[in-house]
Amino acid sequence: MSTFRALTSRRPFTLLGIVLALVVIGAFVLVALNAGTTSNVPYQSVVVATKDLAPRLPIDAASLDVRRIPVASNYPQVFFTKVTDVQGMIPLVTILSGQAVTSNVVVQASQALGSQSEYLPIPSGFVALTIPTSEQQGVAGFIQPGDYIAVIATVSTAGHVASLTIFTNLHVIRVGANSSSGSSSGASSLTVVVTQCQAEVITWFLQYAAMKYSLESFHDYLQPDNTTKDPGCPSIDSAKGVTLPIIQKAYPTLF
Repeated sequence: MSTFRALTSRRPFTLLGIVLALVVIGAFVLVALNAGTTSNVPYQSVVVATKDLAPRLPIDAASLDVRRIPVASNYPQVFFTKVTDVQGMIPLVTILSGQAVTSNVVVQASQALGSQSEYLPIPSGFVALTIPTSEQQGVAGFIQPGDYIAVIATVSTAGHVASLTIFTNLHVIRVGANSSSGSSSGASSLTVVVTQCQAEVITWFLQYAAMKYSLESFHDYLQPDNTTKDPGCPSIDSAKGVTLPIIQKAYPTLF
């Protein structure tokens, strides 16, 4: 009777031991299965971001690297294998650091449209202003993005006609083409970088004077580009408007 009682009292511990053994064996089986599954996933060298990449900003080479990552065999092949293939492209969404850059989240700068287009290269304290142009007005279409131009205004008033260079070294960042012509000779507009104060003056002259542009020699371009704020107009809030008396005072030889 005492032997039976002893066996009965040990039975719960025996069952617990069996359960624990089964749990340990199951864990080993799962680890083995996962290891086998992982080993079957192919690795591929692809371009990844080394920092968070914001939309609308061109990607530079320093923000990219080539790393080996696991790629499912049934996953669409939309990866890039060379940094040079991605450099200069525009993210459509935020690409996180360490994330692979895929063809469905970036576009070429020339293909970026609307809200997904890249930011215009406007330095802090400056604005972009679009001015009309034509073959005779704009150096026969030879003005291209990256060039610098001078602006000449001709005023005719009370029988007095005068011309004066009102601005020099305006940086051209975009050239708009006529819908009927995709060539540079069909340019219809130039987008230039100016201060807001300059933008007001140019707008006045566009309304009341004739405008013409001259293309500066690339040997005379300022280096670096116009990135230093104008002390007389450091922000867009500095512009207070222009009137005829203000223009006459600033450009007395025109009147």
